[in-house]
Amino acid sequence: MKNFFSFFSKNQSLIYKVFLFIIATFLIIYLLPKGGQFKYSFQKGKPWQYENLYAPFSFTIKKNAETLKKEKEEVRINAIPYFEYETTIISETKGKFEKLLKESYVDSLFTASESSFKNLGIQIMNDLYSKGIIDKVYPYPDSKLIYLKKGNEIEETTYSQLFNKETVPEQVLKINLSENDSEFLRKLLSRTITPNVFLDTELTESTVEADVNAVNPNRGVIEKGGRIVAKGEVVEGDKFQILNSLKAEYQSQVWSKSNYVWLLVGYSLLVSLVFLMLFLFLKKYRLDIFNNNTKITFIFFNIFLMVFLTTMVVKLDAKYVYIVPLCILPLILKAFFDPRLGLFVHMLTLLLLGFIVPNSFEYLFLQMIAGIVTILTISELYKRANLFISVGQITLIYIIGYFAFFIIQEGNIQLLNWETFGYFILCGLATLFAHPLIYFYEKIFGLVSDVSLLELTDTNSKLLKELSNKAPGTFHHSLNVANLAEAAANEIGANSMLVRVGALYHDIGKMLNPTMFTENQVNTINTHDDLEAKESASIIIAHVINGIEIARRNNLPDRVIDFIRTHHGTSLVYYFYKKEKEQNGEANKEDFRYPGPIPFSKETAILMMADSVEAASKSLKEPTSAKFDVFVEKIINNQMEQGQFLNSNITFKEIETIKKVLKKKLNNIYHLRVEYPE
Repeated sequence: MKNFFSFFSKNQSLIYKVFLFIIATFLIIYLLPKGGQFKYSFQKGKPWQYENLYAPFSFTIKKNAETLKKEKEEVRINAIPYFEYETTIISETKGKFEKLLKESYVDSLFTASESSFKNLGIQIMNDLYSKGIIDKVYPYPDSKLIYLKKGNEIEETTYSQLFNKETVPEQVLKINLSENDSEFLRKLLSRTITPNVFLDTELTESTVEADVNAVNPNRGVIEKGGRIVAKGEVVEGDKFQILNSLKAEYQSQVWSKSNYVWLLVGYSLLVSLVFLMLFLFLKKYRLDIFNNNTKITFIFFNIFLMVFLTTMVVKLDAKYVYIVPLCILPLILKAFFDPRLGLFVHMLTLLLLGFIVPNSFEYLFLQMIAGIVTILTISELYKRANLFISVGQITLIYIIGYFAFFIIQEGNIQLLNWETFGYFILCGLATLFAHPLIYFYEKIFGLVSDVSLLELTDTNSKLLKELSNKAPGTFHHSLNVANLAEAAANEIGANSMLVRVGALYHDIGKMLNPTMFTENQVNTINTHDDLEAKESASIIIAHVINGIEIARRNNLPDRVIDFIRTHHGTSLVYYFYKKEKEQNGEANKEDFRYPGPIPFSKETAILMMADSVEAASKSLKEPTSAKFDVFVEKIINNQMEQGQFLNSNITFKEIETIKKVLKKKLNNIYHLRVEYPE
């Protein structure tokens, strides 16, 4: 048991990666469509590239979506509506009429008697109710066949047979009465007649739905062994529909209980290969990311998120698949890591999505091109205009690519679906969500993007303002180092923003004892003259540890703290080491050595060079171009001999380039000016 816990503690990082690998594979397989993959790839309007295809089994030919939709629409149009005929309303209406007649009739005003009015009114109502009176006018033609439901009986009639309340005056006018009597009877009937025929919406809709569902989705049968398509034959029309029918039937038959396990094994192997390629890439080219479980989890989370969103959209309606802002993935990974990793992960994600999306070739082609454009166009994401420009370019690439595919498949633009262009525009707008998403990821995963780095370069921030107040000489030194390091980083293609931020904060530990460092001493008195060499060295060395503590208290990102830890590497505080040796004849190097570690990236290596060169340049008297050349060469070569750059993945060529930049910059800083007249 003890050995087990020992093994677990020593290999917990590897165990976590294996666990993440298994969980990610399982989740992706769960999202994949439950159907076998058709082994032939074909496109409408393209020749059949394989040998003659014969039906492996009998199957039905499915109607295409447009034909099926048209047939269902015809069923809805031709559906017969149901109307409910209420008999109880008739007797109630007659009672109201007789009551209102008795209350309103006056002998002296009318020529007809009360009983005549009563008989005429009842006769008109009987005529109207014999067919039925509808509650409102419905959008049916007069010849429309309808079902009139009277209790348990259903009567078939036409819509024109029904009356409405507006027909009352017409019925009254047919009777030979004086104008005054006719108007009185019309008003009585209008106030009392109540509709007794109502559209039965629920029964009508249920009947229509049943008829729509009963529409046969098939239009024929292909017998086993029958030839479907010949080699070289263009796949279009019926051929295309028959192949789609075979593909759907094949997928439904393959995914069955008998071979469920085998299909899972196949999917598991393919998904595992994708994630294995990711691990191998990180292990070989991005070891720092591979060793950081948080960063690996972040990458896997984003892959799963894109697959999940695409799966949900395809299940909702596959035509919306292009709304998913897949280009956010390389954009975000580029913001936190580098373009090469962003593009590689984007391509691996597309391999997984190929199992999910329809027209996978078209989809993968467009998304690959869009991903490449994302990587090539977006630089300096912290500049808001860059994101808008890049999103516009990505959207344009989508539109051009889709338009080209449509022309290839259809041969004309008459049936071009302009709605799809709207989906691409929505996709571009959704890509703008990258900025808030980057902020969210920074808080959740503790990562740092260029946007956050830009905020840290603000010299009015609390920490840098405190540094400028307490240690103005150190602050000025940091600004000079930042300028030198940024120029060198730009020249070799390193992260210039990260180097600048690291340079601004690398000496914040000097705030605790500012006067112990010569750049902050305002007079000729040197505090170190009264101290032992070892004591002075320990104070100088302590500014690294103090800087790390101050940085952590102020929540600076780990990527910035790395510059504080490594800007002196494991070099010696040589001045006090030499002083100790001169005073005592010997000195222990370990008492005068910085704790390290040595730089482990190009950016931290650049800072070490720029810091050493800028600090030492203050000691030069009457600086000249020749002196700077010798001076820079000596300092950086000495660092190389000490092995300070062994872990920083920087080449000799890049170091030589950095030397040239530092020499040029120092010459610009210390150039001679003409003497101004008094």
